[in-house]
Amino acid sequence: MGSFDKFKIWVLFICLVSELGHGFYLPGSYPHKYEVGDFLNVKVNSLTSIDTELPYSYYSLPFCKPEEGVKDSAENLGELLMGDRIENSPYRFKMYTNETEVFLCQTKPLSGEEFKLLKERIDEMYQVNLILDNLPAIRYTKKEGYFLRWTGYPVGIKVQDQYYVFNHLKFTVLVHKFEETNVARVMGTGDGSEVISTVGNSGSDAPGYMVVGFEVVPCSYQHSPDSLKNLKTYNKFPSPIKCDPTTVSMAIKENEPVAFTYEVNFVESDIKWPSRWDAYLKMEGAKVHWFSILNSLMVITFLAGIVLVIFLRTVRRDLARYDELDKEAQAQMNEELSGWKLVVGDVFRAPGNPGLLCAMVGDGVQILGMAVVTIMFAALGFMSPASRGTLITGMLFFYMILGVAAGYVAVRLWRTIFCGDHKGWVSVAWKAACFFPGIAFFILTTLNFLLWGSHSTGAIPFSLFVVLILLWFCISVPLTLIGGYLGAKAPHIEYPVRTNQIPREIPPQKYPSWLLVLGAGTLPFGTLFIELFFIMSSLWMGRVYYVFGFLLIVMLLLVIVCAEVSLVLTYMHLCVEDWKWWWKSFFASGSVAIYIFLYSINYLIFDLKSLSGPVSATLYLGYSLFMVLAIMFATGTVGFLSSFWFVHYLFSSVKLD
Repeated sequence: MGSFDKFKIWVLFICLVSELGHGFYLPGSYPHKYEVGDFLNVKVNSLTSIDTELPYSYYSLPFCKPEEGVKDSAENLGELLMGDRIENSPYRFKMYTNETEVFLCQTKPLSGEEFKLLKERIDEMYQVNLILDNLPAIRYTKKEGYFLRWTGYPVGIKVQDQYYVFNHLKFTVLVHKFEETNVARVMGTGDGSEVISTVGNSGSDAPGYMVVGFEVVPCSYQHSPDSLKNLKTYNKFPSPIKCDPTTVSMAIKENEPVAFTYEVNFVESDIKWPSRWDAYLKMEGAKVHWFSILNSLMVITFLAGIVLVIFLRTVRRDLARYDELDKEAQAQMNEELSGWKLVVGDVFRAPGNPGLLCAMVGDGVQILGMAVVTIMFAALGFMSPASRGTLITGMLFFYMILGVAAGYVAVRLWRTIFCGDHKGWVSVAWKAACFFPGIAFFILTTLNFLLWGSHSTGAIPFSLFVVLILLWFCISVPLTLIGGYLGAKAPHIEYPVRTNQIPREIPPQKYPSWLLVLGAGTLPFGTLFIELFFIMSSLWMGRVYYVFGFLLIVMLLLVIVCAEVSLVLTYMHLCVEDWKWWWKSFFASGSVAIYIFLYSINYLIFDLKSLSGPVSATLYLGYSLFMVLAIMFATGTVGFLSSFWFVHYLFSSVKLD
């Protein structure tokens, strides 16, 4: 094959990748063509609040229900774990048909319990989340000359000890004309129009439209009781309704009904279908966000580079000095020399609790691998907000598959520690399969009981609990045992030096070594803390997080810094003749989890001031603890493996008798 042919193949490959980039901007979500008059059905998701972090079903409040009955939409594993409950709703539009004063329903007189519940949900700032053609309803508010974007709208508002409900909704649906050529380009194929699902008569030449935006303005309107008589669903309300979001008039009272109406206006927009999520993905303070991360990356890279250069020069100088001495001179100077040269016979002595260390390192490899692969797929656009729940589902899938890596690393490390002995490898593989998942199961089960007690949709249903346990024991555990078997068959890593029978006494230290280990986590935390704010805001403030490309860069930088910090700490311990480096190298980088947990508490106190109730605070701290434990396993594993490689390299470079 000539060089020109190779060049053409590369050009073709690049073009294909670029087309796939257009074609799968939002994987799993294809443009739907709606003809004029086709029905558009609005769906409802769980009610959410940043005040409590407890999602509830939409129909837990006295809202209008669809005539055909409430039906659950098909939900994936990730959506159920996130507390999403997507159901049908009575809101129904006709494509490109403006409607005003559409009557929905009038509820029964509010019972004492319903009245109390409505007031609680209004006090707790619950938001109603509507979905049209996979787009969440977006609401714009103006504050100090700036437009703010919100997903959903509040259930109601409290004004001077009086509670008002938003019972009239003004919808604006942005549509873009369906163009076959554009869609073919979006799909990345010439016959894309045959693949795209259409609604209505796909064979007709009638103009079609795609939904590219969904906006809502909530209003509180007092309907005249006389006008509500004999009205049926979707009838026109007899008198005009003026939707003014700045005033409220529909006060809720016990034993009085509430009427619901809506209006919808269709607006043709220049927004094309691949760009319709841009409004949701724009983050406030984007410039500050990008600049802060870039600044953090530059500073940490600079510091890590300095540490690495100094470190390499020091080690090389020590090795050069040691190698220049002949054997007699080495024997003579061993009494005078101090440092890592004196712990040759102890540096590879088995650590305390070796089985636990092997299990934690194996689990760390599994968690780190899951995080890297998931973030890579997300950065490539395969786990976008349009495909709800795919991020969580993907994380679970990759975690289970990587059980092979956990078992392999844990067992091979076990055999290395005991110089190739196979005894006990099954027990180590079982520990790797059950240690971190067991901790996660305990934390999440405890939190789930709290959610069950609160009747929240965030609670994992019992059937899903059974599914998760089956996935754990029928897929994850067997794969981990298979990995353990492969690790038992693989050759162990041979130590470059022999271990003495009698352990060397560690000299008294000027300062506690564990204090230095705990302090080492500050440098890795420095790479994370800015990005951590945006991640926490996404998790707890309901904002969309989608800068996975930057997150991937930050994560790779975190791995490098964790490795370097652990190397430096291990070298420092060896220099003061402290040969117990195994666990210290793990916690030197793993201690970043302590600072992340402290940051989580700080975020709870200063940024989630409105978080109300002990249940909400317990849930927050429980999920934070689960998150930092996973981070500790992953970062600790990076530190340990890099230190192990360094110690092995260092002592294999020394000339011995």
